[in-house]
Amino acid sequence: MTMPPLPQNFGRAFDLSSLGKPKASEVHGTSFAEATVENFMVDFVSQSKVKPVVLLAYSPRSKASMDLRDLMAGMSKSDGSSWIFGAINADSQPQLAQALQIQSVPFAIAFIDEQPLALFDKIYPEEQIKLVIGKLFEVAKERGLKVDLPDIKEAPMEPEEVAALSALENADYSGAAMAYRNWLQRKPDEVLAKIGLAQCELMIRIGGLNPDLTIKDANSHPTDIEKQLMAADIEIAQGLPKAAFERLITFVRNSAGDEKKKAKEHLLLIFQLVDPADPDLIRARNELASALF
Repeated sequence: MTMPPLPQNFGRAFDLSSLGKPKASEVHGTSFAEATVENFMVDFVSQSKVKPVVLLAYSPRSKASMDLRDLMAGMSKSDGSSWIFGAINADSQPQLAQALQIQSVPFAIAFIDEQPLALFDKIYPEEQIKLVIGKLFEVAKERGLKVDLPDIKEAPMEPEEVAALSALENADYSGAAMAYRNWLQRKPDEVLAKIGLAQCELMIRIGGLNPDLTIKDANSHPTDIEKQLMAADIEIAQGLPKAAFERLITFVRNSAGDEKKKAKEHLLLIFQLVDPADPDLIRARNELASALF
C-alpha cells in the first residue's frame, strides 16, 4: 500500500516564546508524555535536535483520536524510543493548539531540528504511519541528525489499488475510478481510495475541455454554474487551487438555492485534492463558511 504524501513544512511562523517535565499519563495501560504549554519547548522542540519528535493532538471527546494516540505511543515504545512521541489534549491545552495552528483532531505534527512538519489530520492504519515515520527519519538524516534509518517494509497493495494503478498506466481514468469505487465499497473509510477516486473523476470531467477557452468562457458568464464548475476543475488540474476556490466561493456568495448548494458541494469535492495543510485551503474553508452563513 502506498503511503499518504508527507506535506511540506508549514512555512508559517508562529510565536512559541511564551511557552515554557513531561507529565506521564496512563490511559488503558498505555503511557505517553503529555505536551503542555509549560513543557513544550524544553521536552519536545529542543529534543528534536537529537531525534525526531511526533506530537498528536487529540480530544477526550473523540475516541478515534484517543485510539490513534495510544497506537502511536505504543509504536514509539516498540521502536525503542528512537523517536519521541507526545500527546496534546486540545481541550485542556487550547493555547498550545492555537500556537501550532491545530484546527481539528486528530492532527499529527513533527519537529526535526526544531522545525515543524505537518504530517496528517486523519486516522491512518499502523502500516501507513510506519511509512510516514520512516520518511521522517530520512528528513532527519538529511538535516544532519545522527539517526539510523529504520528498516520499514511497505505493506502489500490492496487488489483494487493494483487494478487502479494498472488502469492509470493506460490513462484509463474510468477503469481506475471503478477500481477505487470497488475499494470504497469494501472499505468505506479508505482515505487513499477517496483521494484516488476524486483525482480520477476530475480527469474524466476535464477530458476534452480546452483549458484557455473554458476559463475565458466562465469569466464571461459569471452566473453560469456549469461554466464555473468546469473552469474550477481546470484550475485545480493546472495547480491553481486558490483561483478555483475563489471562483466557486464568489459564486456561492452571489447565488441561492440549488445552484448555491451545487457550487458548495463541488468545492468540498475539490478540497480533497489539495494538501490539508495548504494555507489556501485553510483560508478557503473559512471563507466558504462565511459565504454560507
